[in-house]
Amino acid sequence: SPDAKLYPEFDELLGDAMPQETQLFMAHLIQENASLTHLIDSNYTFLNRRLAEHYGIENVRGLHFRKVQLAGGSPRGGVLTHAAILKTTANGTVTSPVTRGNFVLTNLLGTPPPPPPPGIGSIEPDTRGKTTIREILSAHRDHESCNRCHRMIDPPGFALESFDPIGGMRTTYRSSGPGEGLFARYSSASYHDGPRVDPSGETADGRTFSGITEFKRLLLEQKEQIARTFVSHVIVYSTGGEIEFADREVIEDILEKTEADNYPVRDLIHAVVQSRLFRQK
Repeated sequence: SPDAKLYPEFDELLGDAMPQETQLFMAHLIQENASLTHLIDSNYTFLNRRLAEHYGIENVRGLHFRKVQLAGGSPRGGVLTHAAILKTTANGTVTSPVTRGNFVLTNLLGTPPPPPPPGIGSIEPDTRGKTTIREILSAHRDHESCNRCHRMIDPPGFALESFDPIGGMRTTYRSSGPGEGLFARYSSASYHDGPRVDPSGETADGRTFSGITEFKRLLLEQKEQIARTFVSHVIVYSTGGEIEFADREVIEDILEKTEADNYPVRDLIHAVVQSRLFRQK
């Protein structure tokens, strides 16, 4: 649960609305046979009044959900910017680029990082706001054994640092306590603005980005790999069996047949169901 002192705006209505956006979005991709690339970026999402207020989107009224067109330049669109995803990849108090980066690598790109070497220890963000998570990770990457993996894990996580633990946009971190100075000492505030957020980064292959919008463009350059991962997840989920070496030929054939149409989601699912993997496993 989100820290009530750091995120007092979180309430039950918002918590109930978050997963519905993602569920309706995924159902829409299937029903409309939309391109899998919408998973990464889209010009629409599904909102009700409470979630729209949380996102800073105007003119959405009522508790019912509906498809909402996003304004040009909106950072929303695609599941990575859904509050449900952002909340479940944070711990309710702080965000960690490691957790979110691992989510992107594992669930979208199908390249999960290996477990950390023994004895390295965990990375704990500074809730006092004295040290940024980027600074903590920079020191952590001084270990050669850590750097090999973190150069892949951290960039996706840095791109998502513009979103707080409940999926709200931010330019600064929230730090516990009322802050410093005479006014802060007598303030009833439960948090204060900490250091500025830096959502920029550089991927392991040397491509730079300034934030989530540019990072999503970089992800879309890997749409074939994202489709490969999606198909693999559907096979594992529907058959209960892991992907074996001999299965790869079937996956590549599905990708080849759907590439020209930009990987329609329902077509991908139908192709899995019609494959020998689904029928024989």
